[in-house]
Amino acid sequence: MASYVDSTLLPNETVLYRAHLSRWSMWAWLLFGVLLLPVGVGVVLLAWAWVRYRTTEFAVTDRRIIAKTGLVSRRTVEMFLDKVESLNVEQSVMGRILDYGTVGIRGTGVTEEVFGNIAEPLMLRRQFMAAADNYRRKVGV
Repeated sequence: MASYVDSTLLPNETVLYRAHLSRWSMWAWLLFGVLLLPVGVGVVLLAWAWVRYRTTEFAVTDRRIIAKTGLVSRRTVEMFLDKVESLNVEQSVMGRILDYGTVGIRGTGVTEEVFGNIAEPLMLRRQFMAAADNYRRKVGV
């Protein structure tokens, strides 16, 4: 089964960077899952954490930024690089220590789309800025 990002790529579009959900942000679910394993509830908690981790995708391509969360109910955002006004990163103290945070994508004329608990959010922002700069140079803006 191909990932959402791979299945939606345009012809000749290249993925430059992939981000994912931070495992650190799910520490409580994992801890309670392990502690409650003998009762049986732990299996459900661990399965939920695994599904959430595996079904969250974030990618920067040479043309777009793509985000997808969810398995059954799905939420997707795809914006061309020239239509993104800003990419905001918010990190708590724990997020700074463990390198995860909330990423907000603001498009032209659209409200901000927010995705929480993304691993290495500053690297994602750096890769987005580099891709947007390369795109603007290529099209001559």
